[in-house]
Amino acid sequence: MNTRDLLSLKDVTETELKEILVLAADLKQRRGLSNTEKPLTGKTIAMIFGKSSTRTRVSFQVGIYELGGQSLFLDRNDLQLGRGETMSDTAEVLSRYAHGVIIRIHRHSGIEEYSQHSSIPVINALTDQFHPCQLLADLLTIQENAGRLSGVKVAYLGDGASNMANSWIIAAKLAGIDLRIGAPDGYHPAGTIIEDSKGPGKVTVTNDPVEAVSDANFVYTDVWVSMGFEDEADERRNQLRPYQVNSGLLTHAADDVKVMHCLPAKRGEEITDEVLDGPVSIIWDQAENRLHAQKAVLAKLVC
Repeated sequence: MNTRDLLSLKDVTETELKEILVLAADLKQRRGLSNTEKPLTGKTIAMIFGKSSTRTRVSFQVGIYELGGQSLFLDRNDLQLGRGETMSDTAEVLSRYAHGVIIRIHRHSGIEEYSQHSSIPVINALTDQFHPCQLLADLLTIQENAGRLSGVKVAYLGDGASNMANSWIIAAKLAGIDLRIGAPDGYHPAGTIIEDSKGPGKVTVTNDPVEAVSDANFVYTDVWVSMGFEDEADERRNQLRPYQVNSGLLTHAADDVKVMHCLPAKRGEEITDEVLDGPVSIIWDQAENRLHAQKAVLAKLVC
């Protein structure tokens, strides 16, 4: 990759996206083989987590180990950030110790500040604006199921102004995907992110969940109340209830539709048990692919 960091998928070209997905698929196929290369041998990757996680932490730590490296997990209590040290000073110091850093924090401006003062690769493991590693896993999963990305129809239902929706817009444009975002007024993506995202893909925003999923090959959802939005929980549930992914809504999608969710799921809210655990769900494959996609990113950026 030409860039040193992965702060959002805006840092990735169409060609680089294809290269990452090819490498991720190869790493997945060769996982556990004795002759698998260990490109992170002798390298330490710092992991700064200001937000709790299951999939992100475990998949990165396992991936770093499988690539031959060592992970150093740091939450806010482990760092002087909790006592007022700046992100810029932290970046300057950790650049002298580690070979790369993975950051999961609330504010995207914080990771941007860190990146400006870091001399080692910085990988965004989630901020309030973007979640690029999740989208790489999602694209890998779609490619495995559809055999392609270009021309695939994806419906995203729920909060269209979220970090996942933002990331989906960039990814869809890059990959040539036909993305339909179904969300109510007040939850639409900022127009600038659609305009600023480059590539052959198409993005449509609608208030009608049926229109969004019409003939969709993949239907995607996320929690309605993410960390930091707890005070808005009741309002969000009321506004987003018509966008629940359930068996009735899926009758309007393609006959071979597959359902995706980046997890964790709030069962009975944005998705029903019947769908999440049913035959059209590829959610567990999607969760597994976080490991393989992130290993590819590490191999591209840090090695």
